[in-house]
Amino acid sequence: MKGGAKKTVVAKIKLQIPAGKANPSPPVGPALGQRGLNIMEFCKQFNDRTKDMEVGMPIPVVIEAYADKTFTFITKTPPTSYLVKKKAGVASGSKTPGREFAGKITMPQIEEIAKMKMADMGVDSLEAAISQVIGTAASAGIKVEA
Repeated sequence: MKGGAKKTVVAKIKLQIPAGKANPSPPVGPALGQRGLNIMEFCKQFNDRTKDMEVGMPIPVVIEAYADKTFTFITKTPPTSYLVKKKAGVASGSKTPGREFAGKITMPQIEEIAKMKMADMGVDSLEAAISQVIGTAASAGIKVEA
């Protein structure tokens, strides 16, 4: 934004893309293509920004498309449910949460996830973030151990 001129945002596009694996196929291509954005440039920038993350980890991204066909984007932390299942060592949650457990997770692991997710959660205390992570674990059928 040279000279203090403000660009006009014409769209906010929210996607979830595996780290290091952005490519022109759906969902990226169609979402950016319909706005006339440079798909390959986005893929290159996204893959470069996520190159130090675990390949394939789902990364939420918010892309702001401008009237001049340029864009900016921010990456967020992986979804809480993904992190909880990863720490619990399970591929998917329980089919009947509350009655059957798919795995277990410890409080220190919950706290670690909460600290990582706090910025994206919109909470102002670690306790509130921990509470949200515990709720996510419970709804996935992951038992929380003290």
